[in-house]
Amino acid sequence: MQSVVPYLPHVNALLNGLATVLLVVGFVLIKQRQEQAHKVTMLSCFGVSVVFLVSYLTRIVFAGTHLFPRDEYPTAALFYYPLLASHVFLAAGVPFLAIATIYFGLTDQRRRHVRFARWTFPIWLYVSITGVIVYLMLYQLFPETGLLPKIK
Repeated sequence: MQSVVPYLPHVNALLNGLATVLLVVGFVLIKQRQEQAHKVTMLSCFGVSVVFLVSYLTRIVFAGTHLFPRDEYPTAALFYYPLLASHVFLAAGVPFLAIATIYFGLTDQRRRHVRFARWTFPIWLYVSITGVIVYLMLYQLFPETGLLPKIK
């Protein structure tokens, strides 16, 4: 397992990116009234998100979390931390919103499905996009230089 763990942040970013694409495709499909394709796409998106969650939690358990190198990039930290806070806060609600929205869709409770989807879609999309941005900031744009310890 330890040999896979260093790659998990990159896998997680790809999964977040794929979820973003599937959310947008699902939105376009329902606007085109392609309900069956919308259903398959959104269930696929949920599956990708479940795989992401398992991968993310696996990385946390085996590698801990990483600090943003705020001492090295203080200006970037002013953007990073509010973005991360909003991402984490909203991400905590996505599984509950998604499950409820999916349930209402699968049980043909269309009004409730649409009512929930109006909240679930933009929040889930925001979380998916900001997940990729957090990854880019933490691992690509402003990487650790070894001066700050990892939290384990």
